[in-house]
Amino acid sequence: MKLPFTRRPSQDTKKTVLFVCVQNAGRSQMAEGFFRKYAPKEYESTSAGTVPISQINPLAVEAMNEVGIDISSQKPKDLTEDMMRNATKIVNMGCVDDTFCPALFIPKVIDWGIEDPKGKPIEKVKEIRDQIEKRVKEIVQRLDKEIPV
Repeated sequence: MKLPFTRRPSQDTKKTVLFVCVQNAGRSQMAEGFFRKYAPKEYESTSAGTVPISQINPLAVEAMNEVGIDISSQKPKDLTEDMMRNATKIVNMGCVDDTFCPALFIPKVIDWGIEDPKGKPIEKVKEIRDQIEKRVKEIVQRLDKEIPV
């Protein structure tokens, strides 16, 4: 009798931090890029949106390239139940659209309240990028602690 294959948890299983926003085109993509740079190897990141658009904000890509992080190959993704269920921590970047705000759909979400870079000049996008980098560094420092981020 052949038993069905079941995957056993291993030490290689990574913990995931999920960054969410509405369009998954700017803030959450930048946070995903910074997290990959600063997080310990046992963690990974992903980002998603409640109403993702077709491409990342080109000014977000430009601002991240300026600090040596290439997010140009990242794609906006739909927020799924699996993503939420499998995430160790979920961070909402902030809401400009109360109808599709991820915080409405996700229990125990950490809400950063960061301004949306959509339609902003590059100087403002860089300010938002720097704010996101600071917050990502803070969350990385507190990953294995029970301190709210």
